[in-house]
Amino acid sequence: MIFGNLASKLSETMRKFRGKTHVTEKDVKDLMREVRIALLEADVNYKVVKDFTKSVSEKAVGTSVLEGLNPGQQVVKVVNDELKELLGGKEAKLDLGRTPPNVIMMCGLQGAGKTTASAKLALMLKKQNKNPLLVAADVYRPAAVKQLQVLGGQIQVPVYAAPEGTNPVKIAADAKEKALRGLNDVVIVDTAGRLEIDEPLMEELEKIKKAVNPSEILLVVDAMTGQNAANVAVTFNERLDITGVILSKLDSDTRGGAALSVAQMTGKPIKFASVGEKMNEFEVFHPDRMAGRILGMGDVLSLIEQAEQMYDEKEARELEKKIRQQTFTLDDFLQQLRQIKKMGGIGKLLGMVPGVAGQIREEDIDESGMVKTEAIICSMTLKERRNPQLLNASRRKRIAAGSGTTVQDVNKLMRQFEQMRDMMKKMNNGRGPGGMKGMGGGMKGRFRF
Repeated sequence: MIFGNLASKLSETMRKFRGKTHVTEKDVKDLMREVRIALLEADVNYKVVKDFTKSVSEKAVGTSVLEGLNPGQQVVKVVNDELKELLGGKEAKLDLGRTPPNVIMMCGLQGAGKTTASAKLALMLKKQNKNPLLVAADVYRPAAVKQLQVLGGQIQVPVYAAPEGTNPVKIAADAKEKALRGLNDVVIVDTAGRLEIDEPLMEELEKIKKAVNPSEILLVVDAMTGQNAANVAVTFNERLDITGVILSKLDSDTRGGAALSVAQMTGKPIKFASVGEKMNEFEVFHPDRMAGRILGMGDVLSLIEQAEQMYDEKEARELEKKIRQQTFTLDDFLQQLRQIKKMGGIGKLLGMVPGVAGQIREEDIDESGMVKTEAIICSMTLKERRNPQLLNASRRKRIAAGSGTTVQDVNKLMRQFEQMRDMMKKMNNGRGPGGMKGMGGGMKGRFRF
């Protein structure tokens, strides 16, 4: 879970402080001590932590209370605002305003996830009606070219690869010319990395930069490397003048030190975050939303956006109609489970819910329950899914055997399903005709499960 440990500690600290109706200088000092410890344990750079806590303390002590906020809430607001600034302040968009083709140069250490990030970025741009071209300029790492070609095939984006032995600088320059002829408006160059920064690597990257004049130079940083990620970012920025950062493997890091250090130490924005292994698990980095996640305030906007990507208007209307008419079946239930899996699973979704974010731990979430449920429903016939009343004892025994579960598991699922249908019935009756349209509020009626 993103920032799991850090979010858990900071959200608990903020929760206790939020209710204070009187705040003294000692209260702020004690709060900053807890925040400092949490940040250092998350492997945030010491200087960054020192500057952050100093800035919060200066603004929190003696600050005027805004209308509608008590002193405790006001201090929490100061922490949230400063954390947002620490993460870059505001969303930083790609600069693709030049005459096409615009070149995006990807750089970073070996193993940071450049190749995968390149493909994910290409897919995101493709969804924005761009026509990207991926360029395999990493000629040193075994199978790097093949990896990019496989990923390009998966997302149906062309990959430019030169004959073996071709100089990477020439590969990048030739690819730009090919893009111009092929009407590719964006060129994404996947460059080589090293296990550690060395002079030959930096010189090659500088030559590629000079040859293709990129509109963006994005540094891919492995979020799991902690403080070292910030040090690497500083060096790359000094040599290449990077335009932004992509945080990879952010879903695997429970500490979060890299994210909280990189932007501050380089002065360059974090533009994207890779939050899972799937090609579509790649997000624009929103400092304000990420600050909310870390402090346990949730991230409703991102939750809405993900739900809207998964549901179209027709699906939403069909589902709403079934709930109103009380014809919601196990088949519909299965489809909702699969939509949740596409959105990253229960853990990721709960991490975006205000009041829940930061309160849950990775070990508290049993995603295997969804797998078991899916197996049970898939072991039913279509007729049984649509008419659960058919499930007598012999059928339940057959379903348990077919799904590798027990009859008790099948019975438990059916009880839960009936309880859910009863709840939907009560909600529908309580709201009256058209009442379901209001469900989800700002989610525009699309996120139903």
